[in-house]
Amino acid sequence: MTDGNTGREAYPDEAGAPGSGRSAKMLGGGLAVALLAMIGAAGGWLLAGEDGASPGLPAAESGVSSSAAPSGVPSPTARTTAPTARTSGPTRSTGLTVPPVVGTDFEQARDELRDLRLSWRLVFGTESGRDVRRTVPPVGSPVQRGTTVALYVAGPAPSLRAPDLVGDDCADAAEDLVEEGLYPRYPTGRTGTVTAQSPKADSTVHWNDEVALTCGEEPDEPSAEAPPTP
Repeated sequence: MTDGNTGREAYPDEAGAPGSGRSAKMLGGGLAVALLAMIGAAGGWLLAGEDGASPGLPAAESGVSSSAAPSGVPSPTARTTAPTARTSGPTRSTGLTVPPVVGTDFEQARDELRDLRLSWRLVFGTESGRDVRRTVPPVGSPVQRGTTVALYVAGPAPSLRAPDLVGDDCADAAEDLVEEGLYPRYPTGRTGTVTAQSPKADSTVHWNDEVALTCGEEPDEPSAEAPPTP
C-alpha cells in the first residue's frame, strides 16, 4: 500500500529529512548577524552622542545665564563718576580792609583801627621813631570786624606815668588803662571798686605794660573812737 509519495521526498517536519539541519543553521546565523548589527548601531549612537558635546565648556552655574553676549556688541561701561565734594559757601565780604596806616604815628594808627571796630596789637622795635613800618594782615587785606591787626612800630615802647585808679569802678579803670596803652590784670576779679593797683599811681611804666587792679568791696574805715576800757 502506497501513500502516493513514490519518490520518498522528505517533509520538513520529519526527522532525518534532508536539508532540515542546513535550514536551521542558516536561520540561526541570520538572527545572530541581525543582533550584532543592532548592538553595533546602538553603540555607535552612544558614541556619537558623547562626541557631539562641546568639550571644555563648563556647566552653567546656578542662577547665572549661560547665553553669551552677541558678537560685535560692546558691553556697557560702568559709570564711575566721582561724587562732587561739597564745599561751604563763600564768605560774604563786608568790604572792610586794613586801612593804609603804614608811615603814620602808631597812636593815630591805633585810633583809626578802633574807629573801624578792629582790634590792634602794638609790636615795638629797636630803631627810632613812632611810625608804623608794616601791618599784619597787610594794608588793603579784606578783614572782618573784630580782627586783630598787628602794628609794627619802628622804635621802642615810649614811657609814661601810671594813672591813679584807686576808688574807680573796675570796668572804668580797665578802659582808662587801655586808652593809656596799658593792659589791665585782675588778681581778685573784675567787679567792684579798685581798692589797690600795682604799679602804684605816678610810677614809670611803658606802653604794653600790665597794671594789676585789685577790685572788690571797699574795706570799712576804722572807727576813730577808742575801744572802751574794761
